[in-house]
Parts: sequence; structure tokens; C-alpha cells
Amino acid sequence: MKTETLNKEFVGDGMYREHILDHYQHPRNFGTLNNADLSHKEFNPVCGDNLSFQLTLDSKGKVSDVKFTGSGCAISVASASLLSDELMGKTQSQIEKLGRENVMELLGIELGPVRLKCAMLALDTVKNAFTIHQKYNKEGK
Repeated sequence: MKTETLNKEFVGDGMYREHILDHYQHPRNFGTLNNADLSHKEFNPVCGDNLSFQLTLDSKGKVSDVKFTGSGCAISVASASLLSDELMGKTQSQIEKLGRENVMELLGIELGPVRLKCAMLALDTVKNAFTIHQKYNKEGK
């Protein structure tokens, strides 16, 4: 991961800044899964962030493994890293209930509208992966 100069306006001070930088520079669950049950990629045209998530599910429909790849700003990558840990053991129903407040809580900061899109890219990608997976499973494809 490249090092990015961050504006305090977007990231905050102290431990929150360090927390986000740590997840940006050393993202958790970064990589790919060979036998993923769900896979989806999304792109944020506003700033050029792109993320791809792969998830495996156990027999009860709970996330048993998750990986992500992509590139983007510190907020986008840190959000993906934090969310990837949060997804473990959750069902689609539990993931569908996650929203903006949960992402802000994971990041530990409030964001403006432009940076909020960066932060939400990871959750949007995962939710869309489930939506597409469910659609094709119902249609028998």
C-alpha cells in the first residue's frame, strides 16, 4: 500500500488517525479466495477507488472467510479492512442491517458527503455481492 498524506479534516486526530492509517497501510484480509461463494467488484467514479470482495459461506450461510483487493484512498481501504473483520460469522440478514452508522463506528470518525462515499464503497460492494448471488440462486443460474 502506498503512503497517503491525510488531511485532519477527513481523518481526525490521535488514535483515530493512527487507526485508519494502520488499516490503510496494513489492510487485514487483503488478497483473494480461490473458491469464493460470492464475489463482486465496485468502482467509485468520484475518486477512482475500486474494491473487490470475495466471501465464502458455511453450511448455515455465515461468512466463514473474506478477502478483498483493490486500491483507493485511505478511508476506502481502511473501511474495507475494518469491514472484512466485522463480516466474519455474520449472515446475509445481519449484513443487510449494517449501514452508515456501523461504518462510521468502525472508522471512529464522521465524514462529509464525498468521503462518506469512499467509506461506504466496501459495504455497498458486499451487499451487492449478496444481492446478485441471491438473484442468480433463485433463478437457478
